[in-house]
Amino acid sequence: MENVVFQELNGDQRREAINTQQRYAAFREAVQRNDDHRGSMGWKNIHGRDYLVRSYYGKSGIRRQTSLGHKSKETEAIKLAYDRGRLDARQRLKDLKTVMARQAAVNRALGLGRVPLAGAKILRAIDEAGLLGSGIRVLGTNAIYAYEAVAGVRIDPGLTATEDIDLLFDARQRLSFVATKDVSQPSLLRLLQKVDSSFRRSSQRFQAANREGYFVDLIKPLRNPPWTKEKERIGVDEDDLTAAEIEGLAWQESAPSFEAVVIDERGEPCRLVTTDPRAWAAHKLWLSKRRDREPAKRRNDAAQARAVARLVVQYMQNLPYVADELRMLPKPVFDAAKGLFAES
Repeated sequence: MENVVFQELNGDQRREAINTQQRYAAFREAVQRNDDHRGSMGWKNIHGRDYLVRSYYGKSGIRRQTSLGHKSKETEAIKLAYDRGRLDARQRLKDLKTVMARQAAVNRALGLGRVPLAGAKILRAIDEAGLLGSGIRVLGTNAIYAYEAVAGVRIDPGLTATEDIDLLFDARQRLSFVATKDVSQPSLLRLLQKVDSSFRRSSQRFQAANREGYFVDLIKPLRNPPWTKEKERIGVDEDDLTAAEIEGLAWQESAPSFEAVVIDERGEPCRLVTTDPRAWAAHKLWLSKRRDREPAKRRNDAAQARAVARLVVQYMQNLPYVADELRMLPKPVFDAAKGLFAES
C-alpha cells in the first residue's frame, strides 16, 4: 500500500480538541434547554377568570397558545418553576457562549481550524433545522474533516481543499424540519439564503451557489428501477433544490453514519455527520475507476481513498474492513478496496 503520512496533533492541540468537544456538548445542551423555554407564560383573563397560558412558536413557525388551566396553587407553581427555569437557562447559555468564544480564540491560536467557514455555517443551519443526520448527510471531500477530527490527525491540505459541499438527501426518511420565523416552510434554499443571502439556485436545479462561487449540491441515489417515485425536495417549495440522482450513492445512504465535532477556520465547532469511512473510501476508489469521470477528479478520488483507508487502518482499529459490517457494498466494490485496507 502507498505510504500516506499524517500530521498528528501535538499535546496542546489534542487537549484543546477534546476540550472543544466537551464544551460544545454542554453548549448544545444549554441551547436546547433555552429553546425549551422559548415563548412566554402568563395569566390571561377569559370570561372573568384567570388562566395560565403558554405562548410559543411551533415547528411551522406559527405562534401558538396553550392553556395550562385556571389560576390555582398548581398553576402558580408551574409558572414559578417556568420563570426560574427560563432565567437559569438564559444565564447558562450566556455563560457558555462566553466559554465557547474563549475556546474559539484558543483553537485559532493553536491552528485547529480546518472546515471552510462557508461550509461550517451551512452545517450549523442544517443542524439547527433538525436535518443533519436525520435525512441529510455530508458526502464528498468535506467528510474527510470528520475522519481526521476523530483520528486526531491532519491529512494533506491538497486532499481536503474544496469550494463546495455535497449533501446526500435520504428521501426514505420522514424529515422533521424545525421551522423558524426566518424560514417558516421546509426549504433547503431558504436555509442557505438565511446563511448567505446571495445563494441562488443555478440552472442545474440540484445546485445553489453564492456570489463567492461556493457551491451546494443536493444529491440522492439513483434507484433501481430508475423510475421509482420518491421525494426530490425537502419540502413542497417548487423553487427549492431538486436532488440529482447519482449512481452508487445507495451504498453511502445505507452505510452506518459517522459523526464528529469539527472546527472551522474561526476556531468555532460544529457537528458533521457523514458516512462510514470504510464505505466512503471504497466508493471513492470505485469513482476513480469510472471512465466517464474527468481524469483529474479520478486521480484525486484515488488519492483520497488511499488516505482515508490508511487513516482507518492506523487510527480506527474499531472499524475493521470486514464484509459483515459492509454488506451494503456490492461484492466487486468491496473486493476492489481490500487492498486499500491491507496492513503495512
